[in-house]
Amino acid sequence: MPIIVTAEQELRVGTAIVIDGAAPESSLAAVFEDDGDTGYFYALDTGASGQQIQDALHVYNVMSVSDREKPSEVKIGWSTDSKKVVLLINGYPHAVFDFAAKRGYCRSGFPPPAAKGEWSGHDHSWSEQALQLFA
Repeated sequence: MPIIVTAEQELRVGTAIVIDGAAPESSLAAVFEDDGDTGYFYALDTGASGQQIQDALHVYNVMSVSDREKPSEVKIGWSTDSKKVVLLINGYPHAVFDFAAKRGYCRSGFPPPAAKGEWSGHDHSWSEQALQLFA
């Protein structure tokens, strides 16, 4: 999976952290946040007027992570066209945003799509095909 890593940081699950990974060649960005209770991945368009957060994906509940006491490596990687982004934790893909298709994928499939908005046409169910976006 060829990606351009724009953020890489060690994580201790359950310790508050924000990791920001801007796209190499656009106003798009992705942010991973662990607030101490949950981990979420956000799709942002920093060039948008008004709401910059386009979508959000649930990655984990802290209490459900069995090895949360061990340090983990978080990477945010972009496709070469800067329109798709993947969240890797310890090398494992947990979430993907496809900005061109306005769609997000995550292992938990949560939350359900927003009631309105450009990103509301799809649920957040995981599909292995999401990884083919980076081929």
